Amino acid sequence: MRILLIGEFSRLHNSLKEGLITLGHEVVIIGTGDQFKKYPVDIDIDSKLFNRQPFLFFRKLIHKLTKFDIAQIEIYFRIKSKLPILKGFDVVQLINEDAFFMHPKLQIPLLVYIFKQNKSAYLLSCGDDYISINHYLKSNLKYSILTPYKENPNLKSKFNYSLKYTTKPYKKLHDYLYQNTEGVIASDLDYHLPLKGNNHYLGLIPNPINTDKIEYIDLKPSYRIIVFLGINSPNYIKKGIQFFDEALEIISQKYGDKVTVIKTENLPYDEYIQSYNQAHIVLDQVYAYDQGYNALEAMAKGKVVFTGAEQEWLEYYNLEEDTVAINALPHSKYIADKLSMLIENPDKILEISKNARAFIEKEHNYINISQRYLDVWTAHS
Repeated sequence: MRILLIGEFSRLHNSLKEGLITLGHEVVIIGTGDQFKKYPVDIDIDSKLFNRQPFLFFRKLIHKLTKFDIAQIEIYFRIKSKLPILKGFDVVQLINEDAFFMHPKLQIPLLVYIFKQNKSAYLLSCGDDYISINHYLKSNLKYSILTPYKENPNLKSKFNYSLKYTTKPYKKLHDYLYQNTEGVIASDLDYHLPLKGNNHYLGLIPNPINTDKIEYIDLKPSYRIIVFLGINSPNYIKKGIQFFDEALEIISQKYGDKVTVIKTENLPYDEYIQSYNQAHIVLDQVYAYDQGYNALEAMAKGKVVFTGAEQEWLEYYNLEEDTVAINALPHSKYIADKLSMLIENPDKILEISKNARAFIEKEHNYINISQRYLDVWTAHS
């Protein structure tokens, strides 16, 4: 099969591509690389002109005055110029509803062309979208990525990216995609739960992780426990990072001579995945039920990851609490207590480390996951 993957925000599509190629298929990824993260893509459509001075200055000024990113115009024409080679694919898959990361008025006309000149199209629920954001706003969940906003509406500006999916243009984009794709696939439980019962939903396929590329790092006993926190500053509140920061203050005071804390901010992907190699514990995110991509790759390396590991996830994978990952709740003292438990019981760190790697190999193997995608595409095309 010839497969076109549109967008890359986490490395999901890159790992899927690697699995599909191993299974004998031809795969092309088109995307921007997701700003500072710089994920690999085959067809780079990122802005070149408006990412360098003096045009970058005017880009920021126009955005400040109008809330519109003028670089989207450049990206639109870069994609339009590629349309002649974006045809003849058996499957087109979008990473999420805003795969090209541009206003629907620009995005929909491009998708019309792409869908028309290829056989079948699929949509991932992977990140914010119309269904998940409305679910988080209206449901009485114990928490979600919108919890800080619901508790304090003054934070609205921090959630503009998420809340845009509730506006009329993005509702129109959502409707167009649901009418012109074969179905939607969830990448983890955070997106599966809002989609349950939806007629367009094709089911959950876990994130693919290429464990052939990610080496397990044996955590040798050490006097100092190394704790890593990699911050993506635009998502600081949305991911609940403040609870990690507050917990680390508690831990540093309590175990100053036993703990080393490493913090980084806004690193490109390749630097980020190397920056926590020596860590025993990785702090990922709070407001989640399941693991996102960064957490899964850290678990593949054998790190003890504080992330989404809720009861729904435990039941889905038939696991016991604190055996594969640590469920991070929006309570600083709770997180500090869990860190204390690990610091005082280093054998538990080694146990979870091995379990985490085994879990990734069993449930997230990139070749097995790629075959599951092929099975769904074949069944519904």
